Amino acid sequence: MKDLPQTTANAGKFQNSRVTADGQERAVVALSSPETLWFNTGTLCNIECANCYILSSPSNDALIYITTDEVQAYLDQIRQRNWPIKEIGFTGGEPFMNPHMIDMARAALQQGYRVLILTNAMRPMMRKSVKTGLLQLNSEFPGKLELRVSLDHYAPEIHDAERGVGSFEKSVEGMTWLQENGFTMAIAGRSQWGKSDAESRAGYAALFKSHGYNIDAHNPSQTVLFPEMDETVEVPEITTACWGILGKSPKEVMCASSRMVVKRKGDQSPTVVACTLLPYSPEFEMGRSLKDAEQDVALNHPHCAKFCVLGGASCSA
Repeated sequence: MKDLPQTTANAGKFQNSRVTADGQERAVVALSSPETLWFNTGTLCNIECANCYILSSPSNDALIYITTDEVQAYLDQIRQRNWPIKEIGFTGGEPFMNPHMIDMARAALQQGYRVLILTNAMRPMMRKSVKTGLLQLNSEFPGKLELRVSLDHYAPEIHDAERGVGSFEKSVEGMTWLQENGFTMAIAGRSQWGKSDAESRAGYAALFKSHGYNIDAHNPSQTVLFPEMDETVEVPEITTACWGILGKSPKEVMCASSRMVVKRKGDQSPTVVACTLLPYSPEFEMGRSLKDAEQDVALNHPHCAKFCVLGGASCSA
């Protein structure tokens, strides 16, 4: 398991799921309107990034490949629990490393859901069999499939510093193939390196224009800029009073509308976790079924504060 770093930044904080370090009632979030069910396809990836929050790499199989039958079982549970799910998301690792990826996407599309796949658009996606499968899905289910490509920065040298030399060029090659073949495409970037949101979006806009990509850099659902997830940076704990202070509703937080299914190495079956950002934290593991996952979530982690409440981020569209 990945434990919270023992640093002075958040000393004494995020220890009790009920109260904050200064004794105030901790904020909790109910699953008020489940719209997205995520599946982690496994933590194996074709590259190893410098700051990957889930520690994906060519050797990390802490989360193993989930199968089509396991995905189908949860799709069945959605109907049984009457969850108003609109979208099925697949993340990794690199989803196209999983040999079941095309079949898992098909299972979700066949039941009428939108499907979002997070990918680096590199070699795993560009294999002949995967491209053939993607073309078939896009033809059979027009407008229902979206691929969100991880492109940390619009400048090749900065992106490559995070993901390895030549990775920018390979991702752009994959994106160009997606554009040429009529796929709906989005970008996941990162809001760091001292650039303002406006500056970052202007940089992406220039990149998209130069390559003819049909992506709106100024639309946050098409160009998603994620804040840096550094657990060693001091952040405030979120109390029940924060909602009024911030003018924000618990319904706006990601865990009000989504859950993620993971399969841990050594387990015989998958489990459901509260948040896509916390796959290794035992406190956020909810049980094997979607019924188990209907419990409230205590915002007892730095990511809850910095990334979701204060940063306002969402992994979905």
